[in-house]
Amino acid sequence: MPELPEVETTVRLLRRELVGHRFERVSLKWPRQCPTPGVIRRELPGRRVAALSRRGKFILVHLRPADRTLLIHLRMSGQLSVQRASVPSDPHAHTVFSLDDGLELRFSDTRKFGRVYLVRDPDEFLARLGPEPLGAAFNPKWMRERFEGRKRAIKTLLLEQSIVAGMGNIYADESLFRAHIDPRRSASSLSSREIRTLHSAIRAVLEEAIEHQGTSFDWVYSGGEMQSRLRVYGRREQPCATCGTPIERIVVGQRSTHLCPRCQR
Repeated sequence: MPELPEVETTVRLLRRELVGHRFERVSLKWPRQCPTPGVIRRELPGRRVAALSRRGKFILVHLRPADRTLLIHLRMSGQLSVQRASVPSDPHAHTVFSLDDGLELRFSDTRKFGRVYLVRDPDEFLARLGPEPLGAAFNPKWMRERFEGRKRAIKTLLLEQSIVAGMGNIYADESLFRAHIDPRRSASSLSSREIRTLHSAIRAVLEEAIEHQGTSFDWVYSGGEMQSRLRVYGRREQPCATCGTPIERIVVGQRSTHLCPRCQR
């Protein structure tokens, strides 16, 4: 699943191609991809793209008039691209937004888990999300308060979007490695010093991943360069770059998890 760095990279690329363009019509070939198809067909045409932003793993397309916002979640296999209408469409492009100037915004989704919403108040819709990990509201104090009394594994808790908006499996593993924390430890067992170290590691990992346009993993997301800089994720049985111990793959909270058993005791 694309995580924060991949979604942020997608937003930055789309921003250059979409801002200023007008939606003309919407083709919904897989109705479940949009929970309110009637609303989006009726309300979206005629609106222009004012700006694009990201909240967690959601892509926000801000519109004019501003009483509606288009939200897109890529989920497991979603991909967005802007193409000329004359270019043959991907058979998995289940939602196609026709734009002015002969362009189309195509939402391809092989596994059909992605979702499209047209909402009045994006803040209300996304209220369950925790703070952005690169924003000021995400700080060691916030983490300490959320970890207090929580016996669940720290890796599992980091994947909760109410704790860290946008965090996913890849960057949770990488952050815990850089902080020298075993992903199986209970969140409440972390000391204040370890929480500060983890906070710094999360920021450093995500900033580096954004700088390198995310991680390219299989056919879902391409163009990133972070995969060559990952230290544990996807490196099972390869030597740890720090100590040489073979990286292990375990399961934590039903999620594949990579760690160095020596560096993350």
